Amino acid sequence: MKIFVAGHKGMVGSAIKRKLEAQKAAGRELKIVTRASAELDLTQQTDVRAFFQTECPDAVILAAAKVGGIHANNSYPADFIYENLIMQANVIHQAFEAGVQRLLFLGSSCIYPKKAPQPMAEEALLTGVLEPTNEPYAVAKIAGIKLCESYNRQHGTDYRSVMPTNLYGPGDNFHPENSHVLPALIRRFHEATQEGRELVTIWGTGKPRREFLHVDDMAAASLFVFDLPNDRYEANTQPMLSHINVGCGEEISILDLAHLVASTVGFEGRIETDPFKPDGTMRKLMDVGRLAKMGWSASISLEQGVRETYTWFLEQGDAARL
Repeated sequence: MKIFVAGHKGMVGSAIKRKLEAQKAAGRELKIVTRASAELDLTQQTDVRAFFQTECPDAVILAAAKVGGIHANNSYPADFIYENLIMQANVIHQAFEAGVQRLLFLGSSCIYPKKAPQPMAEEALLTGVLEPTNEPYAVAKIAGIKLCESYNRQHGTDYRSVMPTNLYGPGDNFHPENSHVLPALIRRFHEATQEGRELVTIWGTGKPRREFLHVDDMAAASLFVFDLPNDRYEANTQPMLSHINVGCGEEISILDLAHLVASTVGFEGRIETDPFKPDGTMRKLMDVGRLAKMGWSASISLEQGVRETYTWFLEQGDAARL
């Protein structure tokens, strides 16, 4: 099988590529096709068309996306909706034009309404208003789901979607302004420790609760869903509801997460909250019952994952901070 992994240099895409390479080393017949953004701009339709006509992959894993934390989503809403919409449309349509029958699209838990019942089940999609701070990104990801569903309905393709909870791990973005909460905390507490500071202030009240999944677990879940035979996959999905939640089923408050990161890093000072900064959605826990019924569950604990991520951060040095 010839698989195109779009976004192979990102945190999730690189983890999926590592899993595929391990499968290949174990004897699975695979040819993994990748392109860096400098080689293939997924926002350019003609370039994407030429790529698919030349490479003719058998399957596609669409992990390419423009991602960022609450600050980035607030600051660059046009970039988030435009780039994600156009990348998804180009890859999914040109995959179809090239005869690709199997495709896996990676979305996000932010597709669900701000006030969705907790834990959030797949059925909650499009039942309420989205969280304003990341609405443009969420709308783009919802469009990706609907693209896959629509091609399946009209053309009989097998395009699947997985919706991960908050991801973290090796390859994460540790930028001080544009990163997600967990890598941002790792960098902030690390630098506070290095500089001998006695106080770290975190955004918001610290009360929101979040679920976190290690990227290696996400990669394993993605390939599990990708490889499911049609009968097993379709038996656990419903018409017009083809996306599947991926998470660990556990949550932690942002303040407790800050204490966990501080302990891991070795920070011994005070932690304060800044209630004048936005909290975002107060609770975001995924209902992972459908995936569990299919036969998959997460295996990496948050404590273990944070330790491994901090070790990776230290090993990468300045490169991880860009």
